[in-house]
Amino acid sequence: MKIIARDIPPRAAWALEQAGIHPLLARLYAARGVQAKDELDDGLTRLLPPSGLKGIQEAARLLADAMAQNLRLCIVADYDCDGATACAVAVRGLRLLGARHVDYLVPDRVVDGYGLTPPIARRVKERGADLLITVDNGIASCEGVAEAKALGLAVLVTDHHLPGSELPAADAIVNPNQPGCTFESKSIAGVGVMFYVLLALRSELRARGVFDAPSTAGPPQGASAPLGGSAAHAVASVGAHKPLQPKLDPLLPLVALGTVADVVRLDTNNRRLVAQGLKRIRAGQMQPGIAALLRVAGRQPPLATTFDFGFALGPRINAAGRLADMTLGIECLLTDDAARADHLAQQLDAINRERREIEGGMREQAQLLAENLFEDGEEPPPAISVFDPDFHEGVVGIVASRVKDRLHRPTCVFAASGAPGKEHELKGSGRSIPGFHLRDALDLVAKRHPGVLLRFGGHAMAAGCTVPEDQFEVFEQALAQVAREWLDAATLTRRL
Repeated sequence: MKIIARDIPPRAAWALEQAGIHPLLARLYAARGVQAKDELDDGLTRLLPPSGLKGIQEAARLLADAMAQNLRLCIVADYDCDGATACAVAVRGLRLLGARHVDYLVPDRVVDGYGLTPPIARRVKERGADLLITVDNGIASCEGVAEAKALGLAVLVTDHHLPGSELPAADAIVNPNQPGCTFESKSIAGVGVMFYVLLALRSELRARGVFDAPSTAGPPQGASAPLGGSAAHAVASVGAHKPLQPKLDPLLPLVALGTVADVVRLDTNNRRLVAQGLKRIRAGQMQPGIAALLRVAGRQPPLATTFDFGFALGPRINAAGRLADMTLGIECLLTDDAARADHLAQQLDAINRERREIEGGMREQAQLLAENLFEDGEEPPPAISVFDPDFHEGVVGIVASRVKDRLHRPTCVFAASGAPGKEHELKGSGRSIPGFHLRDALDLVAKRHPGVLLRFGGHAMAAGCTVPEDQFEVFEQALAQVAREWLDAATLTRRL
């Protein structure tokens, strides 16, 4: 392991100091990538405008048309904290803006797997929905979107994951990482994407004359819609006038929680979203579910930090998707009943304790399996893949992260699929190190060894995949070969 000093760009440090920043803080900010003083302004007016997101105007019109026709909307969520918060933001925000029929469905990790699949599309149709909206998933769900369209559903995909070679044939797609999108914050989380869609929808509704008057807070630069306000404004009216324009900033605590819990890069825009959410929590302005989760974790809202999001609230919500049903987590974030929020938070806390016990045993076994791949005194292989029949598929991602941290190697941990009819499949979750794009590595493995990867997707630093059990060794060797080609000694050296 090498301990190196973080690079401090001298010009950036000098510019910050000249702008009135204390010399020590100027060096710290410059080391963290801050180039100018205005990047330190976390005000809502400094947020990137929604118009920069490709497809967002089409999405706003699609939603506004559906609301005007009183159609039924169904959110298809993901089973992690980003997906849960994105679902809560979507449901709360759409209702706030006047949608009368908003439902949601969250896939089961074991039975359904990840993303919008054809069976999920059929379940959405059976619920009587007219418009299907994905949050934190869908960019790789070509078959699921095709099935939804064949069933007569309109489809809006909101996602932030990397697309494959083919985009789904949805009515609208909002994803900063889709081809042709110029939105600067490529690291925005799924919950942030949905929040931006709501901003664009409100602007569209205002242009159609739905609201009586705008709220008083200033808009982000380049955006025509202000952010501030409360849910009460959604239904408030003056005499026989139209509803007042609602404010969307009450959703920011959820946006902040999902952004931190998904471990996306805190670029300037994400940092502003998180800072605004934290300010509201510290001021006691939050959903009852967030307040209840802070209580069961023994944290005080006035002292809340991003640490609480990442290590107290996020794991408790994630635990529901790993071991039980993420509906628990979503309902905790959706309820406005403090007593129900407390009850759900206590359930999530109990599930998280069970998750920690399972993880502890799996981590030890995974570490032993990984260490058996090389002799004492030798360097670990360039990539590590481990599988044990007793592993729980809901915890493989956490365990992969722990092994990756210990050995500083891209790591994939696999468990047997518990889905009916898929007993001979292994579901894996991977975590990577800087310099090794895990999703692209899986793509290369799939091209070199057709049939080894049944499904895969994800990001540079985290990805998931499914392989036939009898192809595990082929996958293990193939991933190690890609790592051998892509990684050099400097990249494989841990840096602190």
